[in-house]
Amino acid sequence: MERITIATIINNRVETIWNAYNSAEDIMQWNQASEDWHCTSSTNDLRVGGKFKNRMEAKDGSFGFDFEGIYTAIEPFKRITYVMSDGRQVDVAFRSKGDTTEVTTSFDPEQENPIDMQREGWQSILDNFKNYVERVYGSNNER
Repeated sequence: MERITIATIINNRVETIWNAYNSAEDIMQWNQASEDWHCTSSTNDLRVGGKFKNRMEAKDGSFGFDFEGIYTAIEPFKRITYVMSDGRQVDVAFRSKGDTTEVTTSFDPEQENPIDMQREGWQSILDNFKNYVERVYGSNNER
């Protein structure tokens, strides 16, 4: 099955974006696909063989799940690769373009939900991340 790829360009430097992407405190602020969800806990051991776990819950308490995986490759400020608990692989690339950074995520789709639904959900989380970084850490468009 073909991989799904999503991307965004964030108006900030790669170092700031990398840190916000990997800090458990930051992850809890941006890691949700919609306003009716939130990330209630996050642990992140950013090293090859290290594990991460983010608890995702509906704000009304109706549903929740752990999103977790193990890192298989890390190139600081450039690339992260991990395997989710169900065996699917995810690659995240950070491409510095001066005062902006392109973040691209490619992942193996799961079998339960339609491809478009998966792409939209992951893109929504990435868009939340962009908005969070630019709101909290500043946007280079404002300078």
